[in-house]
Amino acid sequence: MNSNAIIAVIGAILIALPFIGLDSYPLHLVVVILIWSFAYTSWSIMGRFGLVSLGHGAFMAIGGYVTALLWNYGGLTPWIGIPVAVICAGVAAVIVGYPCFRFKIVGHYFALVTLALSEVVRQVIIATRDYTGGSLGYTPERLGEGWSIMALQFPNNRIVFYFIALGIWFAGILIWQMVDRSMSRYALEAISEDEEASAAVGVRVTREKLKVTVLSAMMTAFAGAMYCQYQMFISPDTIGGIGISLQIVFGVVVGGIYHALGPTVGAAITLLLAEVLRIGIGTSAICITDKVCLNAAGVPLLVYGVMLVLFIVFLPKGIVGGIMDKWHGRGDAAAATLKKVGVK
Repeated sequence: MNSNAIIAVIGAILIALPFIGLDSYPLHLVVVILIWSFAYTSWSIMGRFGLVSLGHGAFMAIGGYVTALLWNYGGLTPWIGIPVAVICAGVAAVIVGYPCFRFKIVGHYFALVTLALSEVVRQVIIATRDYTGGSLGYTPERLGEGWSIMALQFPNNRIVFYFIALGIWFAGILIWQMVDRSMSRYALEAISEDEEASAAVGVRVTREKLKVTVLSAMMTAFAGAMYCQYQMFISPDTIGGIGISLQIVFGVVVGGIYHALGPTVGAAITLLLAEVLRIGIGTSAICITDKVCLNAAGVPLLVYGVMLVLFIVFLPKGIVGGIMDKWHGRGDAAAATLKKVGVK
C-alpha cells in the first residue's frame, strides 16, 4: 500500500469520526491535533532539507496575535486578518532568513538565530501587555452567542470547526507532497549536501532556501491563526516561545521528518502525551525531596527532551520512517526470494 492510499484511508476514517458518536472532549483533541499537524508539517517542509529552525513558535504567535489584534482593535474580520498575519510572518522570515542565507549562516548558527527570533517575539508580546495581555494571555472578542462566519466563530459546535481543521490538515499534506514532487526539492537536497557545489552548477542557493523558509513560516502563521480562532484564547506559552518551537521539532522528529504523515503522527503523540501528563500530574509542583521541586508545567518539556534524544539515537527516521523501512525491507526480501526461486 503506497502513501497516498494510506492518507486516503486515514482521511476516510477522520471524515467518519463525528458521525460515530464521538464525545465532545475526544473530538476537541482531534481538532487540536489536526491544526497542530499542519504546523508540524510546515516545519518538516524546511527541516527535511537541513534548515533546522527553532523559531517556529514566533511564526505561530505572529499568526495568532496579529489576527486577534486586528479583530479586536481594527474590527477586521479574520478573513482579512489571517492573510495579513500570514504576510507578516512571511516578511519576518525574509528579514531573518535572507541575511542568514546570503552570508551563509547555516547549521547550528542558523538554529540559534531562529531561536533568538522566537524569544524576541515572545518578549515583545509580554512587553506590550497593555495591548496583548502579556503573559496572562489574550482573548478575541466574541461576536454574540451564535455562529458568525464573518468572525470565524462557531461556539458550542465543534463539528463545524472539526471539518475546517480536517481541510487544513489535508491542505498541509497536499502542500508537503507538492514540494516533494517539485524541482525545488532536488535543488534543496543538493544544497543540503554541498552548498558550494550546488551554486557552482547553477542552483540559486539563497533563493531556494528563502522560498522554502517563507512558505514554512506562512503555513505556521496560518496554523497559529486558526488555533486562535478555535480556542478563542492565546498566550505566549501556549502559542509561541521556545517551548512551542521545541515541541514542534520534537513532534516532527518522533513522527518522521521524511514522510508526509510523519508530522501528523508526531502531533498525535506529543499532544496526547501532554494531555496525559496534565491529567496525571496536574499543575502542582513535583517534589523529589523537601528542597528539590519541579514545576509541573515544565515536565512535558523534560519528557520531550529525553524522548527526543532517544529517538535521534535509536530511531532517527521517526516512527513512520522506521515502519516504512521495515515494510520496504520485507518487500525487497520477498522479491529477492522470488528471484532466487525463478533462477532455480
